[in-house]
Amino acid sequence: MLNKRSVPLTVLLLVVTMFYGLTNSAFVKPAAAQGPTNQWCKGVNIVFMTGGALDSGFATVVYNGALQASADLGPTTQYVASNWDPSKMITDFKAAVATHPDGIAVMGHPGDPSFKPLIDDAVKSGIIVTSQNTSLDKTEAAYKGMGFGYAGATLYTQGQSVGTEALSQFGLKEGDEVFVWGLAAQTGRGQRTKGVVDALEAAKIKVDYLEINDATNKDQTAGIPIFSGFMSGHPNVKAVITDHGDLTAALPKLLQAAGKKPGEIMAAGFDAEPASIQGIQDGWIGFVNDQQEWLQGYLPVLQICLTKKYGFSGLHVDTGAGFITKDNVAMVAPLVTAKPEIR
Repeated sequence: MLNKRSVPLTVLLLVVTMFYGLTNSAFVKPAAAQGPTNQWCKGVNIVFMTGGALDSGFATVVYNGALQASADLGPTTQYVASNWDPSKMITDFKAAVATHPDGIAVMGHPGDPSFKPLIDDAVKSGIIVTSQNTSLDKTEAAYKGMGFGYAGATLYTQGQSVGTEALSQFGLKEGDEVFVWGLAAQTGRGQRTKGVVDALEAAKIKVDYLEINDATNKDQTAGIPIFSGFMSGHPNVKAVITDHGDLTAALPKLLQAAGKKPGEIMAAGFDAEPASIQGIQDGWIGFVNDQQEWLQGYLPVLQICLTKKYGFSGLHVDTGAGFITKDNVAMVAPLVTAKPEIR
């Protein structure tokens, strides 16, 4: 028999249970509590968007993380590459929805205005959606309770940190000229470029800005004549910051093509890719910001499994961490250069 003090608690638990059932039963049916189980996500079908090609730069590390999560947890995962093209990401998402998987992990580059209406429909049809690399803040706010999470850096803050680090590491002072090659025009994704520029301009650095065109965004070799021409027309540039992981990895080739020697122009950017690691070791690149992209592969797969199997809400994880420089590159290099088996 219940005592008087236990009644309110019992009623509260009942209300919470009913609320949980009403808000979640139409979407997921959490599995019953059980002991530790291997491959507990078997039977779940996931479409994972890697952003770029599976065998190139940044996307390789993301893919490696997703591959490991799938091996650990047991879902069947299909990997889709979109060549870092926001419009193709939209097309690929529509194609993924048509197959009606249990979950889709998206790169958020197209932004909320383009993506949210499509995700609205996907969620209504019972598909769990989560994001990596570039956040979809409005979409996340709408569907966090249904498993929409985020694994990636806080982009504006990340950009600011790179601008600030350049000021410190490169000894830049008021009036110095810095070339920033970024993606400011992209909704959402452009916040990282804006953070870099704002940090430099706050220190009264002269910023020469150039938007990365579509051709260079997809294939960095297309940017060689653009870079060489820009540097030729701006002889007073002291440092270059590229807001694009694959383009940062291409900096040694770009600088060589522009007739520069290692260290002649200070250079920095984003992401731990094999080529950017080599660039640091060879003296072409001063530092890169490491946003731990392996986690941007692993965590979204885990998120979908947690939501599908146990009804977990979306987890927001800031993977943006520190910097890789000549002082710590030897420790990081083996982790970055490991090549996954493409399958």
